[in-house]
Amino acid sequence: MSQESNDIRLLLVVGIAAMLMLFISLLLIFIFTQRKKLQYQNQVQALQDIQKNQLIEAAIRSEEIERHRIAEELHDEIGAILGAASLHFYNVKIEDCDESSQTIYQKGRVLLDDGISKIRGISHNLHSSILQEFGLNEAVGHFCGKLAHESLIEINVNLDNRYPTRAAQNDISIYRIVQEFINNIIKHARPNKIMISSIYQNNYLDLTINHNGNGLTQAQFEELRFKRDGLGLKNIQNRIILLKAELKLAQQTDDFSINISVPIF
Repeated sequence: MSQESNDIRLLLVVGIAAMLMLFISLLLIFIFTQRKKLQYQNQVQALQDIQKNQLIEAAIRSEEIERHRIAEELHDEIGAILGAASLHFYNVKIEDCDESSQTIYQKGRVLLDDGISKIRGISHNLHSSILQEFGLNEAVGHFCGKLAHESLIEINVNLDNRYPTRAAQNDISIYRIVQEFINNIIKHARPNKIMISSIYQNNYLDLTINHNGNGLTQAQFEELRFKRDGLGLKNIQNRIILLKAELKLAQQTDDFSINISVPIF
């Protein structure tokens, strides 16, 4: 009887051990399978991120090429035609015309000169030559200087001169982000004061735009950039993704702020 009890006890121990081994084996197989599944998902996600960045980069590069093409056509074709028209206009003799005709002529000259100036300004904004020649800070300062008007809007620029240009393509993206934001602020927020400042430290460029207009919060920006008429905001977000930067919009006590933090490699 004792021998049978020992045999039964041994069988129970062996059975329990076998069940434990089976359970541990199944658990290890499950953990291994989940780990492989997670690795596969991470690889797929990484590949999707790479493809997404490549698509964004290709779209931005195409946009920049198109900007340059339009800028050159405006400057070389339209600018040349308007310049020739101005030359002919200035050689018209109006001494024998009546006062009304002279007034119309003078008004036409002013409008033509204004049109030539506007075309030249648009061409320079579309083309990034000043950025390539003088750097990001000079390009931003030049752009804001053309927009500022003493009686309508005051734009102050205080950019860190320590910022180095390491990747010209990144500087173009930063410049386009600033352009888009400033244009949107002037068009929609209606401020009378804008302040642009930057600090470069620890391989990061922190660029801040403050204004006293009717601005956007982060939540409003996230909502608007997905709408059909929010193409400009979507372009900003695409460039932010490409730069691996962080964008934060906030409402302060007396103004709105836009902060762009860009890693500089």
